[in-house]
Amino acid sequence: MQTNDKYDFKTIEQRWQQRWEEEKTNKVNHQPGRPKYYVLEMFPYPSGRIHMGHVRNYSIGDVIARYKRMQGFNVLHPMGWDAFGLPAENAAMKRGIHPASWTYDNIDYMRGQLKAMGLSYDWDRELATCKPDYYRWEQQLFLKMLERGLIYRKETTVNWCNDCQTVLAREQVIDGTCWRCDHPVLPKTMYGWFFKITDYVEELLADLDKLGGWPEKVVTMQRNWIGKSTGLACDFKVEGSDQTITIFTTRPDTIFGVTFMSLAVEHPLLKTLTEGKPQQQQVNAFIQETVIAKQRSSLDQDLEKQGVFTGSYCINPFTGDRVPIYAANFVLMEYGTGAVMAVPAHDQRDFEFARKYDLPIRVVVQPGDEVLEPAAMTAASEEPGVLTGSGSFTGMDSLKAQQAIIDHATQEGFGRPHVTYRLRDWGISRQRYWGAPIPVVHCDSCGIVPVPESELPILLPGAGEPKGSHSPLHQQDAFIAASCPRCGKPARRETDTLDTFVESSWYFARYTNPSLDSAPIDKEAAAYWLPVDQYIGGVEHAILHLLYSRFFTKMLRDLGYLEVDEPFTNLLTQGMVIKDGAKMSKSKGNVVDPNDLIEQYGADTVRLFSLFAAPPERDLEWNAQGVEGASRFLNRVYRMVAHNLACFDQHAGVDMAALNDASRTLHRKTHQTIRRVTESIESNFHFNTAISGVMELVNLAATTTQETIAPAVLRESLETILTLLFPMAPHFCEELWSISGHGQQLHSAVWPTYNVEAAKEDEITIVVQLNGKVRAKLQAVADIDDQALQQLALADEKIVKALDGKQPRKIIVVQKKLVNIVL
Repeated sequence: MQTNDKYDFKTIEQRWQQRWEEEKTNKVNHQPGRPKYYVLEMFPYPSGRIHMGHVRNYSIGDVIARYKRMQGFNVLHPMGWDAFGLPAENAAMKRGIHPASWTYDNIDYMRGQLKAMGLSYDWDRELATCKPDYYRWEQQLFLKMLERGLIYRKETTVNWCNDCQTVLAREQVIDGTCWRCDHPVLPKTMYGWFFKITDYVEELLADLDKLGGWPEKVVTMQRNWIGKSTGLACDFKVEGSDQTITIFTTRPDTIFGVTFMSLAVEHPLLKTLTEGKPQQQQVNAFIQETVIAKQRSSLDQDLEKQGVFTGSYCINPFTGDRVPIYAANFVLMEYGTGAVMAVPAHDQRDFEFARKYDLPIRVVVQPGDEVLEPAAMTAASEEPGVLTGSGSFTGMDSLKAQQAIIDHATQEGFGRPHVTYRLRDWGISRQRYWGAPIPVVHCDSCGIVPVPESELPILLPGAGEPKGSHSPLHQQDAFIAASCPRCGKPARRETDTLDTFVESSWYFARYTNPSLDSAPIDKEAAAYWLPVDQYIGGVEHAILHLLYSRFFTKMLRDLGYLEVDEPFTNLLTQGMVIKDGAKMSKSKGNVVDPNDLIEQYGADTVRLFSLFAAPPERDLEWNAQGVEGASRFLNRVYRMVAHNLACFDQHAGVDMAALNDASRTLHRKTHQTIRRVTESIESNFHFNTAISGVMELVNLAATTTQETIAPAVLRESLETILTLLFPMAPHFCEELWSISGHGQQLHSAVWPTYNVEAAKEDEITIVVQLNGKVRAKLQAVADIDDQALQQLALADEKIVKALDGKQPRKIIVVQKKLVNIVL
């Protein structure tokens, strides 16, 4: 066989991409009885061009997909587009075009980029969430959820982005700004739609224990976001009124130490508490200032503690004490009850507030190692201890007293055990155009009426027209005008669109049969493919997307569409691509265009670099020399195979007994490399160490005098190199596999298994003496050095016992024969 030893990556990659597409190499169908593997990278927003973060993310997924196919799995590896959203709408406005035109043009361009990378997607399953054949089923799911009582509409104070003219979920407000445009977010009162994710809160929390294949930090983030707390709900009567303030506390043992009450500025009682009092104007001004300040800070940001006295008091039901009521900026209305009993002696936040406003501090828990005096305290004491000044509970262990105090409050009728959560229902209303319309109408006679399923999809007006209107739906009279499905009278169509996180909360299930035109999900296909075996994406989605997807999976199960409880068995959160010390971004001017790299080096080189430069969970530091190095490596392998094509004509098996030393060494290294690469992929997807292992094998094969190597051993070594590299550099390896005379394509080959005996190092027997007497015999690899041999001898169980803690005075090593330990 003859071939050009020049690696012409452009011709090679174009040839194989065309062949894969024509032969539908990666097309897959569900096959009951055959083991499946579903690998999925988070689908991209069609912003216009892929970046190096995409390259890394999708290369990781593609290696896993190709590796699992070679192991015999029926692999589902789909791709699609998270295509609705404000960026498309805003970009289209700037360009004077329709969002649909901008989106579909971007999809076409990015699809071409992904295909140029040689990614093994089943393109027949491609979907775009902005297409009616996707969102019609989302609208149907909305109606099913509405029917099940999982959706409601209410008036609420929302996070409003004036620049985007839309409501944001709490999770979409980052440091007081919009997650999309970075403009300030302000409070606004309006009606909106909510998903009752809180109906699933206990299951969402409990099932975190099932996610053994997720990074612990992601599980912890979700657990903290759900935020379950158990404790006491207790009613404090407002002095001179029939109103009560209900508090929730996880420290009922400190309730005798309450010296003031703190209310969130949104608390509904504040208006009543201040009405007609001298403090009314000051409190109202404080409320206004605090609401705005809260919108501009994160939930976890430690704001300076501020408050103002309302002029009102409440009564501690345990002590009968009069407790002043303050409006405070650190109390969250959305957590607990919006009212906090303040115990400054045993809560640092309350301590700081009390010191600032000269409020009393009362110690009711004395730690065991000191006696606390309020005047001398410089910080709150939050540790457990013994109760003091706590009525009949004085002298009790504070932890044991908690349940006793809850029981007492329950018996007396002013308290009860209570559980609360940080998680709130998901606000899904958006006031823009480029999103899925909500399928209900508003009728003056009938109220809110669902649109019949037979009328779905409710189409976006003008979406099929290049110059159609794309103003927000509440500005489009023709869209708004409708008839009530129930009474036939004129009605108003709902003008809110769905939060785009709704689309990404179930797309993985639609992929199992995206062409189904009779239901949102093919139950049989979903039962075969789900859950996703390996999900890949950024850690920034740990709360929003992943929590919503878990909720949707459980909801779809209860609606009868799915049989699984969780969507993703394993989760890999890949690191960012860093250049010049910062994440690659247009604003920082440090972006490297993958197109330029592919044009200069080829897709396989770019893939190999992105996989070799760092473990997938770590940030990848951009290094131009690293790309050059990956290119040199592939060129070296190409020349090595091209110069040794004759060995592929040798079809005899390897006879280990007949091998000379050089052949035995290469044969051993080949099987050790199979083991190393397989273990690196299986254990933690550390493709960098897998590639490093292949490089070591290439170095040995290239530096060994070819004339001394048995042809069967050389052929085995070269075939192993190509097979192990194939998931990382598929065009390159398919080409060399083909020109070396293999009839079957490499993508259909079986992943190699190593021979345990062949991978073993040659061993020798070492005698270990203690003061000249034989005490042990060890097996060691033949090429062991003296230092390693000494350490091996000292670690032997018999020698450790014989030494009995004594330090050797001298150790004599006879190379590869004997170790004599002298005491």
